[in-house]
Amino acid sequence: MNRSATADTRKDIRVQSGSISLGATLAVPDGAQKIVIFAHGSGSSRFSPRNNFVADALRADGCAVLLMDLLTEAEDRSWQNRFDIDLLAQRLLLACRWVRQQEALQNSAIGLFGASTGSAAALRVAAILGDDIAAMVSRGGRPDLAQDDLPKVKASTLLIVGGNDPTVLELNQKAFDKLTCARDLVIIEGATHLFEEGGALEQVAQHANTWFAKYLQVRRA
Repeated sequence: MNRSATADTRKDIRVQSGSISLGATLAVPDGAQKIVIFAHGSGSSRFSPRNNFVADALRADGCAVLLMDLLTEAEDRSWQNRFDIDLLAQRLLLACRWVRQQEALQNSAIGLFGASTGSAAALRVAAILGDDIAAMVSRGGRPDLAQDDLPKVKASTLLIVGGNDPTVLELNQKAFDKLTCARDLVIIEGATHLFEEGGALEQVAQHANTWFAKYLQVRRA
């Protein structure tokens, strides 16, 4: 499936819970039976060019994607909120529950893609939801911010880190040892934290696509 074939499936929506209304972008290719929910990092949003690049690659392979802001505009003005993993995880849980309420998506296999602090939120949500999260991928993540949740994660987990991001690489290597699920750690040689080097983000997308193709399978009747 080429990317132009799925371009018209993208739409802007609002995900609401009580007084909270969060902006989101949803894309559902025809016949999609799986969806990946993106959890962006601190200071980023659903418009993150890096997450959208990966999302487009997944869409091209027929996977639905949901990119949602985890904070309101007012909340995002606080630096503390950007590192509040409990709050970010609550919002990601909201996104997962919203997906289960949509007739066209409720039986889809759910995967998570997290970046930076969003990875910690994704790991916490995976630990909470257990088998309902089939697979997850972390890009330049901060799993140390969810270290107590790591042994509880059942979702097959791929950690992707830049080879020139030594502090985050060390944190991910320690997290890898604490995970008890199917897991792998991929190091993108020459890449720094934002994967801005030529070809680095393409490698991230390729590894994510391969991982979700293998592990993101429908589990619900």
